[in-house]
Amino acid sequence: MNRKVGIVTLGCPKNLVDSEIMAGSLQDAGYEITPDHRSAEAIIVNTCAFIGDAKEEAIMSILEAARYKDEGCLKILIVAGCLAERYKEEIIREIPEVDVVVGTGSVGEIPGILNDKLGSGKNGQEIRARKPDSVDYLELTRFVSDSKPYVYLKIAEGCDNRCTYCVIPSLRGSFRSRSVENIVREARMLARKGKKEIVLVAQDVTRYGTDNYGRKMLVPLVRELGNVSGIERIRLLYCYPELIDDDLINEMKNNPKLVKYMDIPIQHISDRILKAMGRRGDSRYIKDLLTKIRRGIPEVVLRTSLIAGFPGETEEDFEELCEFVRESRFEHLGVFAYSREEGTPAGKMKGQIPQKVKEARRRKIMDLQKENVEKYNSTRTGRIYDTIVEGVAEDGIFYVGRTYAEAPEIDPVVYFTSPEPLETGMIVPVKIICPDGYDLVGEAQYGGNGE
Repeated sequence: MNRKVGIVTLGCPKNLVDSEIMAGSLQDAGYEITPDHRSAEAIIVNTCAFIGDAKEEAIMSILEAARYKDEGCLKILIVAGCLAERYKEEIIREIPEVDVVVGTGSVGEIPGILNDKLGSGKNGQEIRARKPDSVDYLELTRFVSDSKPYVYLKIAEGCDNRCTYCVIPSLRGSFRSRSVENIVREARMLARKGKKEIVLVAQDVTRYGTDNYGRKMLVPLVRELGNVSGIERIRLLYCYPELIDDDLINEMKNNPKLVKYMDIPIQHISDRILKAMGRRGDSRYIKDLLTKIRRGIPEVVLRTSLIAGFPGETEEDFEELCEFVRESRFEHLGVFAYSREEGTPAGKMKGQIPQKVKEARRRKIMDLQKENVEKYNSTRTGRIYDTIVEGVAEDGIFYVGRTYAEAPEIDPVVYFTSPEPLETGMIVPVKIICPDGYDLVGEAQYGGNGE
């Protein structure tokens, strides 16, 4: 056995963390993680299945990996993640090249599964899928190989929100928090690897601790993480609106390491649609909360996600959503055309909207948001921001970085020049010269202070 394993990761940052845990536990078991899939004896495709596009990407990635059974030395093909949890039997039945389907509750078993398969030489397909009811696998060795200055830290698994359009609770189980001690221990490890920004991720970080501590523990956790030497920034993804309270607002205002950035998935603003989505809170609560956050946290940056074309969404509902986007002026916003998912209450609702209409509504919201971004970026010209260096742009002239106002991977970036050579992970003051579409252009300052 050459004991080389390739891993393909699809979907969200939470899935990336799972892949890194797979890689770490496999290395502990004596396997080598390789980017050269042609030389791999086993390939794991860690899939997403949140919406239709993600499912299509996952299937294409599985089929692409399967080609190495004829072209390389691949013996074992494993499919893991949300698609595996959701369509176990279908994957086994429809893709004979797949050897093992591993559910979301069985991530920690992958080294043992590979040992069984490669050691015995047994043929035949298998499904390994325990009920996703534990977070123990998150305490396994995690392999972080990249040199990026930021890293995702998963603080909980699963979801209790039961939104009518979402399959996550059925794939990931109920909400389960890790302990503060284990999270801090992992943060120290990540800091030793040179990570400067910790991005806390879960389906709902504001719910953290309510299950195993009996109360919200996000603020105490943030304070503990702030004491970890080497960590300069802590960022939160994602804060559900109904659990954002005064304690969190005050902590974000006063804790210099907790960046003034909130990602609040609102999804809609029509009371009728919010109720149909199974969302807590109404439009008045949401608007009042946004006002409270902006008043309580100077310079706060808000991001949200919206769904266009939910079943039953009328022109009046959609116009109300458009007006909300105009008025609220989110600094960052993402919008999805509603994806009809089998097995969800929304998938069975009457009033399903044609795809062409959904896409047109999505585009209109993005056009409105572009105007918001242009107005926001125009206010930043001439200002100086502490900017974390992420590397050098492809042109070799500019550095690429992010201020507190940009989350990694999902938000725009700052391109800037520097008279002095810089290294990844450094935090330098950068003066914004001008916008460049959604991105910004600036120049490093020396002898000045960032803000």
